Amino acid sequence: MRLAFILLVAGFCELVCPKGYDPFFWLMALRNRAECDCPPSFPVAMYCDDRGLREVPYVPFRMKYLYLQRNRITSIQDGAFDNATNLVWVMLHRNQLDSNQIGKMAFVKLINLDRLYLDHNILSRVPPNLPRSLRELRLNNNNISKIQSTSFEGMRNLTILQLHNNALQEVGSALKGLTSLTVLDLSKNQLKKVPEGLPKMLQQLYMEFNSISAVPANFCNQFSHLQYIRISHNELTDSGIPPNIFNASGLVELDLSFNKLEKIPPVSTSLEHLYLQANRIKEFSLSSFCSVVDVVNFSQLKVLRLDGNEITMNDVPSDAALCLRVASTIEV
Repeated sequence: MRLAFILLVAGFCELVCPKGYDPFFWLMALRNRAECDCPPSFPVAMYCDDRGLREVPYVPFRMKYLYLQRNRITSIQDGAFDNATNLVWVMLHRNQLDSNQIGKMAFVKLINLDRLYLDHNILSRVPPNLPRSLRELRLNNNNISKIQSTSFEGMRNLTILQLHNNALQEVGSALKGLTSLTVLDLSKNQLKKVPEGLPKMLQQLYMEFNSISAVPANFCNQFSHLQYIRISHNELTDSGIPPNIFNASGLVELDLSFNKLEKIPPVSTSLEHLYLQANRIKEFSLSSFCSVVDVVNFSQLKVLRLDGNEITMNDVPSDAALCLRVASTIEV
């Protein structure tokens, strides 16, 4: 009798449910009730976070948002998301995902995926065949030491890529094809030089806590939209910074703190935030901020950090007040 009832309900759903709707969704929801929540107020979201899960549960077809963070998931098998091709967000951060236990085709059916969070796992490489629809990809806080040249192939929609806190020594040409990328975080890796072939649309570039000793000539001129550069906590010296390399009109913030600089590099008058603290700077060169000092020509700097160097306020020239008239914070 019970079996007949189940078949009757299933047949009814097949008749009245819209095309693409999983008629057994209600049954799977009962099975997943203990491990996931699918609130009626937000029926396209599936909350499975912080449940102690060791594998990816069944995901109904209608789901768009899947939250699996803070579990103990170690693997993703091929076919795990084959039924969930409508997914837009997949949150898998803070699990125990191992690169060797992720199927080569695990993500291939997610053709609508917009955000994928794989950070804070134990990945040693970028998973293969990631969806080309991605706009945001987080791979930070893993053990990735190398990126294959095809890892991000075809991802022309990707705008944000987080790769910080890994073990990268170089990235090769893997990022060159990311034509829409605006935010790239490579901080806290093992880079010894600025990667070549970075995407031209970059607006924010973070490379702090590496071992970079030099910046390539004409570096900033390659990026017409670059506004934020952070290369603090590296091995930069004066000889590693070409003349006027940072004198680019589009820059808003430049962080060169905690390096080995002895001079203030020339910067654009349009720069608003400059961080040079904890270097070895011995001279306050006003010409680094203003090539001409008068009523009309002045710097737009709002914040200037020079503390932790080998200069004091007595080394600041009297006409600095005219050049740096907009500055609200000057620390020496």
